[in-house]
Amino acid sequence: MLAIRVPVVDTRRCQLLGLVGSAALAAGGATAGALPVREALAPGSGRAAVGLAGAYFGLVLLVAAWVLLGRSIRGPEPPGRRTLLLTLGLWAAPLIVAPPLFSRDVYSYLAQGAMVDARIDVYAYGPSRLGGPLTDEVAPLWQHTPTPYGPVFLACAKGIADFSRTEVSTGVFGMRLVALLGVAAMVVCLPALARHCGAEPAAALWLGALNPLVLLHLVGGAHNDAIMLGLLGAGLVAALGRWPILAAVLVTLAALVKAPAALGLLAVVLLWGRHLGGRARRLKAALAVLGVAAATTAAATALAGTGYGWIAALDTPVSPQNWSLTSSLGRMTSALLENAGSGLAQFAVPAWHLLGLAATATAVLIAWRRHLPRPVYALGLSLTAVAVLGPAIRPWYVLWGLFLIAAAGPDRPMRRAVAIASAVLALAVLPSGFAPDRAQLALATGGGVLAVLTMLCAYRITGRTAAGAGPVGSTA
Repeated sequence: MLAIRVPVVDTRRCQLLGLVGSAALAAGGATAGALPVREALAPGSGRAAVGLAGAYFGLVLLVAAWVLLGRSIRGPEPPGRRTLLLTLGLWAAPLIVAPPLFSRDVYSYLAQGAMVDARIDVYAYGPSRLGGPLTDEVAPLWQHTPTPYGPVFLACAKGIADFSRTEVSTGVFGMRLVALLGVAAMVVCLPALARHCGAEPAAALWLGALNPLVLLHLVGGAHNDAIMLGLLGAGLVAALGRWPILAAVLVTLAALVKAPAALGLLAVVLLWGRHLGGRARRLKAALAVLGVAAATTAAATALAGTGYGWIAALDTPVSPQNWSLTSSLGRMTSALLENAGSGLAQFAVPAWHLLGLAATATAVLIAWRRHLPRPVYALGLSLTAVAVLGPAIRPWYVLWGLFLIAAAGPDRPMRRAVAIASAVLALAVLPSGFAPDRAQLALATGGGVLAVLTMLCAYRITGRTAAGAGPVGSTA
């Protein structure tokens, strides 16, 4: 008899592994996260060092649990929707009560909301104009930078800032609750979009909702991208359900949180146009969507009272050390020109940014032309191009397109590439949100290596236990 071991992924073990990882990440974030100024520890302190190593220990466990869960979805007995939602709840729970992680943007949101409440023009001034404790929490890089966010988000931030007053922790928790509402909308929309687009709902939930980037940055970081994606997903579901007016309203509201969602209006037009005969009717549908979008924008802006300055503020300055593709190439070109003694070095970064915008426009046109019968997938590819080729990128920007690719991606290679990119980007930022030094890199690496060794030891122990109990399967 020849014994053959059948690789079976235990969903409960994945849940436990991810929960341990999430809890370790939250515990590490208590000393190494994006803490309020009065609570922050010196990066070289012992507690901060232990917290950083522990956070990366948990982060690697969480990513590993997600990868293993993905294998179970492709197995003979994939977990159902209820199991996946339970898993998401277990993994997210420790992060809900953790301090902000991987970014200090949530403090900027609160400061901008307080500025709107104080009738300070957020599209002309940065948080430094506000003064007070909230301003101290904003990262120095963004102290003097106007906001590019739309009136829908600013109205939300104003309400939370007004409720929390100067209690930073209360404001952070309020922003996180809003982000959780966005994630909940994403979770509701993903299976519906997947069914309409011919994808597997369970695989869509795994890639688009249980993704480490969602947990780390939308839950842990409380980013407003969660609101944008929740509204965008709801708008696309409405469009697929033949409610085009509601769809146009929801997608416009998403764009009034962050502007890239405006591309979703094209998907609404195309989805509505499928049910209309004749070019004239389709043109009327497009004009109707634009009219609804304009009316929604005017109404939301009037209610928020923030004006239309966000349109001009979309060119908000990009960090000089931003590691986007075009910014990196611009810095490299600038260095080469400086070494060559050329006076053109100062134009290198702006030139690369312009090339990036041109490449983005080209990629968007190609995506819509090649995948016109699949508007949701074309929109996902377009938003991915905007995130990757733009002058600024953060790991959570990738979620703009990933969310829709998870729901509508037709080919396995694309989904696999997106999953690999998610796992890599999950490790790209420190819990504090700041760039690491050598010591912090060593601590983070040490925590990750310890997690890998721990999993290998656990695998060997469970493997011996299983071997002692007999082969999983056999054949003659």
